[in-house]
Order: sequence, then structure tokens, then C-alpha cells
Amino acid sequence: MAAHRKPRQFPFGGQAVRTAATLALASAATATVFEGAGHAEPRPTPAQVKAKVDRLYQEAEVATENYNGAKEKATEARRALNRLRDEAARRTDRLNTLRGGLGSFATAQYRSGGLDPAVRLALTSDPDEYLARAALAEKEGDRRAAAVTSVRREQAGIGQLRAESTRRLAELQGYEADLRRQKTAVRGRLDEARALLARLTAEERARYEAASAGRGAADPAAAAPRADRGSLPRGPVAAPNARAAEAIAFARDQIGKPYVWGATGPSAYDCSGLTQASWRAAGVSLPRTTYTQINAGRRVSRSELAPGDLVFFYSGISHVGLYIGGGQMIHAPRPGAPVRVAPIDEMPFAGATRVD
Repeated sequence: MAAHRKPRQFPFGGQAVRTAATLALASAATATVFEGAGHAEPRPTPAQVKAKVDRLYQEAEVATENYNGAKEKATEARRALNRLRDEAARRTDRLNTLRGGLGSFATAQYRSGGLDPAVRLALTSDPDEYLARAALAEKEGDRRAAAVTSVRREQAGIGQLRAESTRRLAELQGYEADLRRQKTAVRGRLDEARALLARLTAEERARYEAASAGRGAADPAAAAPRADRGSLPRGPVAAPNARAAEAIAFARDQIGKPYVWGATGPSAYDCSGLTQASWRAAGVSLPRTTYTQINAGRRVSRSELAPGDLVFFYSGISHVGLYIGGGQMIHAPRPGAPVRVAPIDEMPFAGATRVD
């Protein structure tokens, strides 16, 4: 029966089959391309880039101030550790000297035949010699007792210094680890910001720089980075006292210098580094970070602001400038933006402090 079956019929011949397979593969490839295109990340608008870059710079400044604080603590911990080690070395020298004194007692006893002074005293037959030796033995005993007490005291003191040194070393290592974490955080935010800005066209980048400088975005040609002194009054600023005037004069001389995170001058600054250096020039020592500088004087309201006051921004107190009057301040804004004059309302106002 099998011999009488009709051969199975195929609708297409060999060439037709190959053509159909080719079309199927092409369709699959096309579908894949469109599917990939459908999931491609859309190019962000300049406004979106600006918003994200501004946020990244602000986060970098928070990390910068944390870095500054950790660095200050690490520096102090290192100084304290060195002081402890120096003191331990001095006390060890004293201990060795005292031990040498005890050794001389032992040597003298050995030379006298190893007899205890009290025994030698008892064997003395001459009354005058007895009294003389008794007084000498008493003094010798007092000196020996004092020497032993001093040795024990120095040993205890050195033990305490070593324990404190161990604690300080662990503290220093913790601050150094925090330094590394904050440095990584700063660099990460700045690298991400640079990558975002690199996606802008030259014109978009110019508009961003102009908007960041508070000059508007209408004219891209005007967006070249520059230190704007035009809004700074000519001549000395009418400060409430001589020290404030000196701080402002110093800050004014720094206009145009670059922002570098962690820098305190003289060639570059971050925001708190600039205010610290400005008031140092006026003979006033400020703490290093924004969140400690805000407590370095008397708090004043925005309506009470006077030239020389420190003005702070953002809820985390992560930025600071030096108020110069007329709603203006001198500050170190961010990487790529040099020290400049700017209105205090360009950032969220958080408070102000008057340095006394």
C-alpha cells in the first residue's frame, strides 16, 4: 500500500524556501532594532541637565564640607598622638634615669658585702659612729623609697600614655577612613556632573554657565566664565567695623581665583575656605567648615544683615558667603566658577552669623 501513496507536496520549492528564510531573519533583525530603539535612553533637555548638575554640585559641596571636617579632626588627632608619643619618650628617659639610680643603690650594697644597712648599723660599736650611720641609713632609705616610688609612678604614667596613644591612633584611623569616603563622594559627584555637561552642545553649555553665574541665558556669548566686579561698590565697603572691612577687602582681592574643593588659599578656595581666610586676614580665627562657622558668632536675621556677616545656604548648611551689603555677597561657588560677587537670593537662604 505504501507504494501507492502520493508523494508529500510542499508549497514552495528550494529557492522559495531560502527566500522565505531570508525574509524571516530580516524581520527578526528589524524587530530587534526597533525594540532596542524603543528602550534607548532619551537625550535629556538642557533644563534637565542643569537641574541634575546643580543637584550634583550641591551634593559635592556637602561632601566637601564633610571632608573638611574630617580633615580637621584627623589633623588634630595626629597632633595629639604626636604629643602623646613625645611625652611617652620623655617619661621613658626619666624612667631609665630613675632605674639607673636604683642600680647605684644595688651596686653600693654589693660593695658593702651585700649586708642590709640596718644590719651594718647594728654591728657598729662606737656610739658616735652609730648615730652618724643611723642618720645616713635613714636618709639612704628615704632616697631609695622615693626612687622606687618615682619609678612606679613613671611606669604607671607611661602605661596611661600608651593606652591613650592607642585610643588616639584608632581615632585617627577612623577620621582617615572618613576622609577617603568623603573624597570618593566628592569626586564621584563631580565626575557625574562633568559627564552630564559634556552631553550639552557648546551653546547649551554656555547658557548653563550664564544661568549659573546669575547673568541670564539670553546671550550665550556673554556666558564665558569671568569674575564679575561690576556689582561690587567702588572703594571701601561701608562695614560696621574695621575688622569686617578688612575681611571684605581680602575677599575682594580673591575675586577671579578658582574654586577647588578642600582649598583654603592663597591660589584657590572652596566656600568655607574663602570665608575662613578672609576673616583670618582680619585677625579672627574661624572654624573650617560651614556647619561650624555658623556657630562662630551671633546669629542675625536676614533683615539685620550687615557687611562682613557670614551668610549660609541650603538646609544642610553646606554653602557660605561673605555678605558685602545690597543683597550681595562674595563667595566661591563651585568647580568651574571662580570667586565672584553674587546675589544672596540665588540659593536657598539658611541663616547668617555676625563674627564678633
